[in-house]
Amino acid sequence: MPRIDTKTFYAAALSKHGVSPRALHWNSQESQHARFEILSSFLPDGVGALSVVDAGCGFADLYLYLEKAQRAPAQYVGLELMEEMCEEARQRTGCEIIRCDVLHDSLPTADYYLCSGAMNILTRFETHLFIRRCFDAAKKGFVFNLLEGKDASMVYNYFQPDEMIALGKELGAKKVEVRRGYLPHDFTVFFEKEQPVMKAEA
Repeated sequence: MPRIDTKTFYAAALSKHGVSPRALHWNSQESQHARFEILSSFLPDGVGALSVVDAGCGFADLYLYLEKAQRAPAQYVGLELMEEMCEEARQRTGCEIIRCDVLHDSLPTADYYLCSGAMNILTRFETHLFIRRCFDAAKKGFVFNLLEGKDASMVYNYFQPDEMIALGKELGAKKVEVRRGYLPHDFTVFFEKEQPVMKAEA
């Protein structure tokens, strides 16, 4: 059983707050951008030549943030469960926005997967599945954030960084990096993938 129905959770916030960070349950645009800054810091300098999938993209605010920072990828694809948010994201960006359930639907391949806040109301099993599926679909790595704390909420999903470090090792990540301290009760994780060795031609 989910902690709370995702569509109901976000539909109520969208009805109340309209197209805004509050509709995505961000406290403010400032806190949203603080998370985006950390997420994007894991992307290489050459991100303009790479592909990025934003899992749980909402209104594609992350893309607009990257574009303003002149760090937009060569290809951006947003995945979003809520059709109302998909439509708004398409209009805002002109990018490919796919209505998608990350836990069950086929996922596109990209150099990097990013996820900001989309796992905050999932169960622990769903969170692990979401991470595994995104990591599998990424060619170079997956960057995501989670709430940090004791997992005692009936709505929100809390983890400890050590749990994610262990999961990264289990998935075979080449490198696992955790960053904390940018916002209370929040941490960001980067799982870097081992790159295949290219054989020299005979």
